[in-house]
Amino acid sequence: MDSANEIRFVAEMTLGKLSKWLRILGFDTVYAANVAGEKLIDTAKGRILLTRTKRIRNMNIAKERIFISSNHPFEQLREVVLALGIAKEDIRPFSRCIQCNASIRWVEKNAVRGKVPDYIWETQDAFHTCSHCRRIYWSGSHIQRSRDIIKRLFK
Repeated sequence: MDSANEIRFVAEMTLGKLSKWLRILGFDTVYAANVAGEKLIDTAKGRILLTRTKRIRNMNIAKERIFISSNHPFEQLREVVLALGIAKEDIRPFSRCIQCNASIRWVEKNAVRGKVPDYIWETQDAFHTCSHCRRIYWSGSHIQRSRDIIKRLFK
């Protein structure tokens, strides 16, 4: 399997949590929240289309697509991983903004002073920021929970 940089997705509006988890794994994932039908198919240029819409699944289109059958985000993620044969080595966890999909980068601690809660600034040493929406990330308890989920995913 190729690296996370080369696998790109577009997910329809019913797959918001799956989109978030694909971004957590480091995959470029467009979440088409307000796009449906033919426009969704057009949006998928150069991307793997993730859909729960049976009509799209059954369409004779040239685009690569994965029909997601589960209602549960973790199982949806497992469906994508299995369909593409993604291995743990193919992912780059926590390298994309879960909000806007842009890459995140390391930032000096002093650059986030006053932009994060005081307790966080005092207790954390490493910070990252989104290159597009400027959201700030740090390694809180949510990171360990996410790592545990990722570990289960690749067992």
